[in-house]
Amino acid sequence: MKAILVGFMGSGKTTVGTLLAQKLGIPYHDLDDMIVSSAGKSIKQIFAEDGEPTFRQLEHDALKKALKDDGILGTGGGTPIQTANFELLQATEIPVVLLDVMPETIIRRLASDTERPLAKQLGLNGLVDLKGRRDLKYEQVSDFRVATDDLTPLQVAEVINQNLVVKMSLRRD
Repeated sequence: MKAILVGFMGSGKTTVGTLLAQKLGIPYHDLDDMIVSSAGKSIKQIFAEDGEPTFRQLEHDALKKALKDDGILGTGGGTPIQTANFELLQATEIPVVLLDVMPETIIRRLASDTERPLAKQLGLNGLVDLKGRRDLKYEQVSDFRVATDDLTPLQVAEVINQNLVVKMSLRRD
């Protein structure tokens, strides 16, 4: 992997990751898609039929496998919160990028998204609380942070690319 994107739901991981991968001419991998492919069922089905512990194990296995691939990896919002995943992300030499976003922006971005009922269910106060509980873990695994609120996805991809170029040149020195 050239970079791993972490952040709360609605931060732009999939959109930005896809754009960044296109810009670099490498594949984009979505951890949730990898889990679905591995399990042969949707994440909603995994939770309903097998429970969260099974999902978290599938997530961890997919993350370990993805770290060996080439490309850009977009993780799920809860990926770094799990201890085993947190440790993998902290230990990797691959740059981990935090896409940060304000709760108000999350609500606005997810207003018409029917695939994430949790955002609507929690509302602004619930999102603020959940994000607040996750922020420290996101920061602890990340090499750098990009605030996505006032940037287009293309601008975020460009900021990440510039940071990756700087990081690579520092490694060579």
